[in-house]
Amino acid sequence: MKVFNIKLSTIEEVRNFVNIVSKYDFEIDLKSGRYVVDAKSIMGIFSLDLMNKIEVTAHSDDCDVLIKELAPMIVD
Repeated sequence: MKVFNIKLSTIEEVRNFVNIVSKYDFEIDLKSGRYVVDAKSIMGIFSLDLMNKIEVTAHSDDCDVLIKELAPMIVD
């Protein structure tokens, strides 16, 4: 399991994010405050507070390729 933070500032970034994570078979969750949604759900993402960073939890030990694809969105 890997946990990291991302920032999604535009609708285009949300769409690109969903397109990327949808390619992977393992579960990926997004957490903002006390809300957790499926990262593959565009409607779920839009229910989160996108003004702040969002915590990503990838439920796999082999997610290096995913992290590489999401690198432009990852923040500290």
